[in-house]
Amino acid sequence: MTDRERTDDSAPEEVLRIDDDDRYGRLRLISWWRQERLAAAKVLVVGAGALGNEVLKNLALVGLGTIYVIDLDDVEASNLSRSVLFRASDGGLPKARVAARRAAEINPEVRFVPMRGDVLTDVGLGLFAEVDVVIGCLDNREARLWVNRQCWKTSTPWVDAGIQEIQGVVKVFTPPHSACYECAMTARDYQLLNLRYSCPLLKRDEILEGKVPTAPTIASMMGALQVQETLKLLHGMPVEGGSALVFNGVGNRFYTTKLPFRDDCLSHETYPEPIALPLGHKATVAALFEAARRPGSGPLHLTLDRELVEAVECPRCGDRREIMRPRTRVRQADAECPHCREAGRPLVVSRIDEGTPLAGRTLAEVGVPPFDVVRVDDENGDARFFLLAGDRDGLASGWGLDS
Repeated sequence: MTDRERTDDSAPEEVLRIDDDDRYGRLRLISWWRQERLAAAKVLVVGAGALGNEVLKNLALVGLGTIYVIDLDDVEASNLSRSVLFRASDGGLPKARVAARRAAEINPEVRFVPMRGDVLTDVGLGLFAEVDVVIGCLDNREARLWVNRQCWKTSTPWVDAGIQEIQGVVKVFTPPHSACYECAMTARDYQLLNLRYSCPLLKRDEILEGKVPTAPTIASMMGALQVQETLKLLHGMPVEGGSALVFNGVGNRFYTTKLPFRDDCLSHETYPEPIALPLGHKATVAALFEAARRPGSGPLHLTLDRELVEAVECPRCGDRREIMRPRTRVRQADAECPHCREAGRPLVVSRIDEGTPLAGRTLAEVGVPPFDVVRVDDENGDARFFLLAGDRDGLASGWGLDS
């Protein structure tokens, strides 16, 4: 029966057309699937190893719009048995760049922005606020804790995963409503975290990171679950925030556990909507103070999210060497005095006051990454937050971190 032959009270039937030329045609058959929503979405993937490879592959297959991927390391031979996007010819190249290039070959419609850097020091809070979901493909507690705190500040949901041998776990966090990663940390976790640093709070050189035995099968399974939870978040479907889905590959057992919510958790700090400034991280701290100043306000100071090692002083000979790097990027070897080989004392700065020598340095020099949200306090303790919006133009290229 044609529409012309229908009676006035008969509703036209919905016609389901399957277009085999549409790469997303079978996905559109899923009743709740909204391809246009995925095409407009932005996701940050932290880590481009075995898990990151699987996550990027799956995000490319479903046609997610923009994917930022950050990783500090280069491709090694040991990655080839567990990472679907790497080849032997990629040895020595940045993981983020290689993974992004290969994933883009799967689906050229997806925009990948690779960044060779450290999520602790090279990614501004503005990017965490910009994306819809963060996916953690990490191998250490310190990075997970940092991502957790950044996501909580911006109320950005994130999906974490961990793998070992043929065991795995996927955790979903929906700040500020669910328990978070730090809520479930134990005293032992904090102890292991502190083992990465020496007495002067500088990173130990001898500790190996990320050397966990894993099979490619568990990376495939957990990475797929991470993307599946991400799809549910992007479609507004219910998720178990503050929960962990654990898989025991030996006995083929899945179970879900609810993580405890701690009212006193240190991660539970949510920033207000920041004020956008036309400054970038190449501006001086003094320029930031000038832009942030209100009529009648007294001296200002910048609170640093990343503690800065300004210099190292030798207690024996008095030698003083400027360092000017975030604490997490300073190692024990950097503190050794070149004259008497004594271990030096780091001078750690967590705030910069107006009128001091450090106020004449650029924000980049004092450890502020591009597109960050910075906190400026006045003499009365009134805090305001500012987005370094002058860095936005570099967002599409990852601020040149991959160059």
